[in-house]
Amino acid sequence: MSTVTFKIWRSGEDGKDGKLVEYQTEASEGMVVLDVVHKIQATQANDLACRWNCKAGKCGSCSAEINGKPSLMCMTRLDMIPIDKPVTIEPMRAFPPLRDLVTDVSWNFRVKKKIKQFKPRPPDAPDGTWRMQQEDIDRVQEFRKCIECFLCQDVCHVLRDHNKHDEFIGPRYLVYTAALEMHPLDTEDRIPELKKAQGIGYCNITKCCTTVCPEHITITDNAIIPLKERVVDEFYDPLGWLWKIIRPKG
Repeated sequence: MSTVTFKIWRSGEDGKDGKLVEYQTEASEGMVVLDVVHKIQATQANDLACRWNCKAGKCGSCSAEINGKPSLMCMTRLDMIPIDKPVTIEPMRAFPPLRDLVTDVSWNFRVKKKIKQFKPRPPDAPDGTWRMQQEDIDRVQEFRKCIECFLCQDVCHVLRDHNKHDEFIGPRYLVYTAALEMHPLDTEDRIPELKKAQGIGYCNITKCCTTVCPEHITITDNAIIPLKERVVDEFYDPLGWLWKIIRPKG
């Protein structure tokens, strides 16, 4: 057992006028940050607001900023961070605060509703099914690992520092769009929206979203850059226009 010091963001009921409050508690080997937060809740701060669910890194609920880095509290072991000095736990900065470590992430779900849904091409086999290549299926499977923790949204400077929520959908929904656009059966065209309403041009591919992803999705290289290339082909490359005429999608 060892004594650890946590500085946890505490706020009023409206999420405003917050400050870091210091707590000390005993920690044992194998504990994760969420364990310590729960212990502090149980023994020192019964009214500490903290969102969590599975404690297995699969629900995405316990997202927070640990020592300034967007992380899942349930997947951050104490031996992964320096505990010889106070550990700071703060709510995600890219979303409105509700109380303590809880933020309002509902904006993300409103964004998702605006993205064009999957639109399959007609069956092309005699038995009324589809034929597709396995490599095309494998390409989009990576994107389906997303647990919607919104850490990539939180670390993105366009949302975090510049508050472009009305103009940019963020890395998570570029991944979602890529899963649809690259699906071998999809016939919908989302490229005009990517360029205009969804603001893909704001992303300058720093790869910070890839760095914080707990599911290790290669967000920048496998999703965002290919989508950017499609926007360039459609709006800026004359050869791309010709190819679209010759080989229309679907």
